[in-house]
Amino acid sequence: MRHAKLLLSFLGFALIMTTFYACGGDEPQQATPPAPKAPTPPKVPAFDADAAYNDIAKQVSFGPRVLGSEGATACKDWMVETLEATGAKVIEQEFTAEVYTGETFRATNIVAQFNPEVSDRILLCAHWDTRHIADSPLSTERQEEPILGADDGGSGVGVLLEIARRLQADPVGIGIDIVLFDAEDYGESGGASESYCLGSQYWSRNPATPFKARYGILLDMVGAQGAQFPIEGYSWLYARPVVEKVWGMAKRMRRTNYFVEQRMQGGITDDHYFVNVLAGIPTIDIINLSGTDQTSFGAHWHTHNDTMDIIDKNTLRAVGQVLLAVIYNEDAGLL
Repeated sequence: MRHAKLLLSFLGFALIMTTFYACGGDEPQQATPPAPKAPTPPKVPAFDADAAYNDIAKQVSFGPRVLGSEGATACKDWMVETLEATGAKVIEQEFTAEVYTGETFRATNIVAQFNPEVSDRILLCAHWDTRHIADSPLSTERQEEPILGADDGGSGVGVLLEIARRLQADPVGIGIDIVLFDAEDYGESGGASESYCLGSQYWSRNPATPFKARYGILLDMVGAQGAQFPIEGYSWLYARPVVEKVWGMAKRMRRTNYFVEQRMQGGITDDHYFVNVLAGIPTIDIINLSGTDQTSFGAHWHTHNDTMDIIDKNTLRAVGQVLLAVIYNEDAGLL
């Protein structure tokens, strides 16, 4: 009986140990972690090129928006009213612009803020004034008269006003500052670069809002048929990561016929230059450089041909849709 008890005890111990190891024992099974979910792409609203086109036509209807003109005052009031209608907090930043002729004018930068209490912000900007003379090398008539500036002055504003409406209809969580600079185009032909971009210089030295944007995007001449936007030199120098965001998005959206993956050797003194060097905000310039040997900016630049006839809704749509995709992907944390 003793042997039988020992045999039963051994068999019982073996069964217990077999069960122990079968259940994992001191080598527990590791559960396979679930695969991480891919981020959900945001729903990007459609850009309404017809609305942007109409906004440009409205600006042109005021005539040249030159410093000190009645057309400029009327256009400013309309832009402020249009931006306020989107629910943005609108600031009129007035300043005195002393131009290269020695004259002084009252000028106004228009700042529209979405989510003004949010510190994480993106800057979108354009200039709204127009050139006081038609001084292009290709200009052959009325050279001392101001131009209408449908593209140079009107197109960037038109795109940004429509983006403001999209932000109202489909709000984002990040902060957006839309700034329309005055006194960009009253500089001296062949003179010092600082004679241009007086509005952005003032804004960069005198912030109108408490929070500094993480980066900025400037639009200048973004409405002409056949426009092309290569990578401008100062944009690459001061804001290469922003260039890569925007041109990378354009490539994914198959807009490389507009956003050309080609770097310029030199830089252009435009509003973004002063936002970079004075405000310290990495800012790029989306600017049409599909010109000729005589002018890089297109045959209509600083001529009386800069009218609604050269504005193309396809160009407006390409620029506006890429910008909206950048904004909403940034808001979703995907950029």
